[in-house]
Amino acid sequence: MQRNNSLDALRGLAILAMVLSSSIAFGILPAWMYHAQTPPPGHTFIPTLPGITWVDLVFPFFLFSMGAAIPLALNKKLKEGTSFLSVLWIAGRRYILLVFFALFTVHARAGMMSSDPYPIYYLLSVIAFVLLFFQFYKPAGQQHTKLFMAIRVLAFVAAGTMLSLLPFKDGQGFSLNRSDIIIIVLGNMAFFGTLIWWFTKENPWLRMGFLLFLMGVILGAKEAGSWNDRLLQWSPIPWMYKFYYLKYLFIILPGTLAGDWLLKYKTQHNFSKDDTGRTSTGLIAFLSFAIIVINVILLFGRHLLINLILTAALCGLIYVCLKKEKKHHEPLLMAFFKAGTFLLLLGLFFESYEGGIKKDPSTFSYYLVTGGLAFFMLIAFYGFQFTGIGERIVHYLSLNGRNPMVAYVTGNLLLLPLLHLTGAMTLYTGMQQSAFTGFLSGILFTAIVSIVTVWFTKRGWMWKT
Repeated sequence: MQRNNSLDALRGLAILAMVLSSSIAFGILPAWMYHAQTPPPGHTFIPTLPGITWVDLVFPFFLFSMGAAIPLALNKKLKEGTSFLSVLWIAGRRYILLVFFALFTVHARAGMMSSDPYPIYYLLSVIAFVLLFFQFYKPAGQQHTKLFMAIRVLAFVAAGTMLSLLPFKDGQGFSLNRSDIIIIVLGNMAFFGTLIWWFTKENPWLRMGFLLFLMGVILGAKEAGSWNDRLLQWSPIPWMYKFYYLKYLFIILPGTLAGDWLLKYKTQHNFSKDDTGRTSTGLIAFLSFAIIVINVILLFGRHLLINLILTAALCGLIYVCLKKEKKHHEPLLMAFFKAGTFLLLLGLFFESYEGGIKKDPSTFSYYLVTGGLAFFMLIAFYGFQFTGIGERIVHYLSLNGRNPMVAYVTGNLLLLPLLHLTGAMTLYTGMQQSAFTGFLSGILFTAIVSIVTVWFTKRGWMWKT
């Protein structure tokens, strides 16, 4: 797949923020440090509570980066004249592997194996991490291909044996209904997003038009007994697919536009630090990041009109800066800007619908606003590459973003088991008794996960589906 540092950095930011949000102390930090609908101290789910926090941007940013990666991953196949059946195989294989990943990684957690895990269960979690390595690592070269294939098959057999023999804490054994819902949704999005992109690769307007029909189904399903309702509820394999998951295509498909534009302007991506346009591009990046911060703060605080006015003003300022930008990257950034502005402002106009913007249950304003903010984050990362420290930050985040599967499971299947086995878990839980150290514990946890991920990436140990 063709790599783009800005896109990889967006994915890296999302995955590390996901790790951070799950590793900080619960119940004692400010409400904006958690999902807006599960405020402290009890974290009781309040579906009527509107607003978003930085935590609520994590999943849509990752979805957006997944959508943008689809054209980049299939561009070579497209040039080779690959048939639809080949693309269907690629999409289907990825779907199945992600579903397996969702099932295995949850069952492999020590806390899932037993309510009071013995050291052997933590060791089994580490073994599961090793099995995942051999299941999803693909050597770049052609040497020892048969050997690695044999090891891969054995790793899947070992995982299957592990799942079939362990009783798990409920004593019921392996269950298809016990999985990581985030990965299940990603699997559905990878499959349907890929197929929709393939059929509309020559007509992106048709791709966006599909979302109107999807909106019609979702809105019509509010009428009990309608065909829309029956379609929304029907599923031949509910543990693997639900029509309800397709709502996230409102984030995935705009992401594919970003991927299309990255390919279209790929010859214009190169830049140097000596580029005289780096100052203006850096300003554009700063303003784009400011839009994200302002929207999160004001939507959480419910200052809706002020947020709309400030957002429109900042968008106007960015537009002026882009029109003055005469460098080679201006067409790409302008494309990102127009799409991001349209989605963001449309989402803000939809904000009051469905009781205000919410991640759970997700609202149309949530899809539109977060999709728009993802475009602005992409602009920000692109521009930050023109600054000294910004370039290093983007590069480091991109190293994490190139290996998201490693980052996603390192915490639960490697770091936490090792903390328990070494006795360091006492120190970690002790840090979570106060707000400052509770946040610091999350930072340290995330930093270790990041170091492991970057270490894998630099050695070319990529996990791929």
